Amino acid sequence: MTPNLNPLDLRTGVLLALGAICALFAVPALAEDSAQVMNWGVMGMQLFGGLALFLFGMEQMADALKAVAGQRMKNILARLTTNRIMGAVTGAFVTAVIQSSSVTTVLVVGFISAGLMSMSQSVGVIMGANIGTTITAQIVAFKVTKAALLMIGVGFTMLFASKNEKIKQYGTMLMGLGLVFFGMSVMSDAMKPLRSFQPFLDLMQQMENPAIGILIAAAFTGLVQSSSATTGIVIVMASQGFITLPAGIALAFGANIGTCVTAMLAAIGKPREAVRAAAVHVLFNVAGVVVWFVFIPQLADIVTLISPSHPELAGVERLAAEAPRQIANAHTIFNVANTLLFIGLATQLARLVEWLIPDKPFEAEILSVTARYLEPELLSTPVLALDRVRMEVQHMGEVVMRMLDQIMPAILVGNTATLQRIRETDDEVDVLYAQILDYMGQLSKGAMTDDQTDEFLQLMAALSDLENIGDTIETNLVDLGTARIEADVSISGPTRRVLNDFHDVVKTATARAIDAVATGNADAAHEVIAMKTDINRLSDSAAVHQASRLVAQEPKRIPAYTIEIDIIEKQKRIYYFAKRMAKTVIAQQALDEPEAAAEAAG
Repeated sequence: MTPNLNPLDLRTGVLLALGAICALFAVPALAEDSAQVMNWGVMGMQLFGGLALFLFGMEQMADALKAVAGQRMKNILARLTTNRIMGAVTGAFVTAVIQSSSVTTVLVVGFISAGLMSMSQSVGVIMGANIGTTITAQIVAFKVTKAALLMIGVGFTMLFASKNEKIKQYGTMLMGLGLVFFGMSVMSDAMKPLRSFQPFLDLMQQMENPAIGILIAAAFTGLVQSSSATTGIVIVMASQGFITLPAGIALAFGANIGTCVTAMLAAIGKPREAVRAAAVHVLFNVAGVVVWFVFIPQLADIVTLISPSHPELAGVERLAAEAPRQIANAHTIFNVANTLLFIGLATQLARLVEWLIPDKPFEAEILSVTARYLEPELLSTPVLALDRVRMEVQHMGEVVMRMLDQIMPAILVGNTATLQRIRETDDEVDVLYAQILDYMGQLSKGAMTDDQTDEFLQLMAALSDLENIGDTIETNLVDLGTARIEADVSISGPTRRVLNDFHDVVKTATARAIDAVATGNADAAHEVIAMKTDINRLSDSAAVHQASRLVAQEPKRIPAYTIEIDIIEKQKRIYYFAKRMAKTVIAQQALDEPEAAAEAAG
């Protein structure tokens, strides 16, 4: 199984194709004299084509960054969020690297659900993620469009000429960045004729009203679901001298509000933690804009002082030279200042959100039969999606362990109703198993590296073994309990102790196997395999005990002996599946060790 590294889904494929076609039509038009009568058709193709290339480049760059740094960023995010300040710094850094505040928020929701992070800690991370998104504006504000085609060429060569997976990913990233700059160049050239078109200039004058600018940018960002796209277009317009710094700041404010639409859409139908995280995002962004709305002139003055100036130019030329960098700086200052302003209120904001969005009645019962961690947003980043599968395996394992805890008392002294409840619990295992399989099926359609494919296959095997443990309890052991009731057999006290001792070892082995798969804990996996000695010893001891009881003068001794022996055999089968689960972790470790050794040597 060797999937392609960079598959194009239908949406991005169409986007790139249309962008390329429009850009090709645009090339001859770029050479035309702007003083001629404007060709609205050609200008429209240039604008749409440039925007398509820009958005596609952003998507390619973000996907490559997530593939290269996703696992490391996840680990950093998990470790460095012990307090709200470190949470904000970490959220900014992670988002800046993986270029996706949505992925950062999804990771945060998973950590909250798993109990690794409190709601208060998550507020700092979400605030920091807003700072990370400003890196996009800083990148596009640099006037390096002349190097765009060079970046595309070099990135393309790295992508298709190299056999090294990481070099291919870096090539995708470089080519995506080149497409971002090339798309900006095409849009910028398309707008040049508008410098002399008075109706358009009059329309741009309305942007001086900050309320109108905020509303327009918020609506556009909500429509395209990308604040980066809005910021890029604003900077392109500024590079042509169409908008002033205050107007650009208002548009950037609107992009911050519009991006909340993406967060709210992503939270629909998700657990309460996801909805609360989205609510924090909305409240923080809207409150920040409200606070700064009346201070736009002062923010413009500060940015003008700290940004590069070009006094040798005048009029529109000077505005075009200075405004892009000023708008990018204003965007960064705005988000940094908001984080510093609200970070001290993280606890209060978390409490407010928990009050506004309380837990649903009986939510715990609902969640017990519903996947908690399988986020579709992470399917494009296999390393993070596989991590979510492991978390869901642990969730499924909790249900299986609940069945294991209940089954032995039910077999030995329980009634039919108790056994039926355990049988019904396996329905929860089957539901989770089906949901995980569906998620992994979607994941398998995307691009995975060889290492990720190996991990995928090992997880599939472990998941099947865990489901088999549930089935063994639901069918074989429950049936043995039913047989004991129907035969009216009573299990003696000494035999109960033997069976319970054996069952305790099997439970421990199963719990350690689940932990090994969920966390990649190779030490736990080795412990499970080493427990084979205890299993064999207890099995032999139980056989001796059963043989001695067989000759005892007790009623229904033969039916009791048959049931007791079968209980031991079915528990040995459960251990067999637990051991197979452990072996998948050890096999994965064996695959990872050569790479780790190579990195250490390098």
